[in-house]
Amino acid sequence: MRSHTYYHWFETSKKRDYIRITDMVSEQLDKSGIKEGFCLVSAMHITAGVYINDAESGLIEDIDGWLKDLAPESPNYRHHKTGETNGDAHLKNLLVGHQVIVPVTDGKLDLGPWQQVYYAEFDGMRKKKMIIKIIGE
Repeated sequence: MRSHTYYHWFETSKKRDYIRITDMVSEQLDKSGIKEGFCLVSAMHITAGVYINDAESGLIEDIDGWLKDLAPESPNYRHHKTGETNGDAHLKNLLVGHQVIVPVTDGKLDLGPWQQVYYAEFDGMRKKKMIIKIIGE
């Protein structure tokens, strides 16, 4: 079995952002030479996430609105007693998740017809790291 590791740094210009990274992940799979296996994509920060869904702008707005409703920005989070101001971003991470695993078949990401991989930023405008780890044959 072989493995391939790639780290990518994000620094968004907005506090919240949803970045389609399917092409980046596919590029790393091509570089790996792996034909059968699995690809892990993981946000390496507790106020960001990775998810799979449709690349439709209305849906992305709906996801953002849903996350704002479930974890609204507020000065009332207990986490803020530590001096931080991003309690909502930690909760949004829990809702979206911090990683996905995508099957690799015949050297391609084995995604459904509408599925795309996204990096979700909930407390941006600073550097954050993501890992792509591909294992297989």
